[in-house]
Amino acid sequence: MEGKLRNMTCIYLLKGENIFLLYRQGGKVVNNVWIGSAGGHFENDELNDAKACVLREMNEELGLEPSDIENLMLRYITLRKTNGEIRQNYYFFADIKKDLRDDLISTEGVCKWFHLDDIHSLEMPHTAKYVMEHYCATGRYNDKTYIGISNTDKAEFFELSES
Repeated sequence: MEGKLRNMTCIYLLKGENIFLLYRQGGKVVNNVWIGSAGGHFENDELNDAKACVLREMNEELGLEPSDIENLMLRYITLRKTNGEIRQNYYFFADIKKDLRDDLISTEGVCKWFHLDDIHSLEMPHTAKYVMEHYCATGRYNDKTYIGISNTDKAEFFELSES
């Protein structure tokens, strides 16, 4: 282990029980799988501000402004060791405002709305799959933040509480 870190963030946009997902195409790290609505790597000036990163990515990839969403919350932080680096992912969830159009277009691939109950069979990146399983079973019913550690065959989540 060389101590390399890869910091990434993504946002999942919701409208009621529906979630907006992106089929990422042409990505350097994540490709040809369903992922969150928008996301990517931290810029140098964002290393201590995951929210700034996710809002920038949302604007760049979907053309959305912070005023287009509500209830933005950091819900999951995950760690995974792969390809000689530790990947830290920051997963935000937000509600898209009701009056905003549903036909959003991404610069990163094909987008589609899904009912939360219909996403379990979708091909997703390793850690994102575990995050969405936990979110659908537990996380969508509360406003807690969870820490997740994933390895080759499972992920474990723990509530991150103030201490």
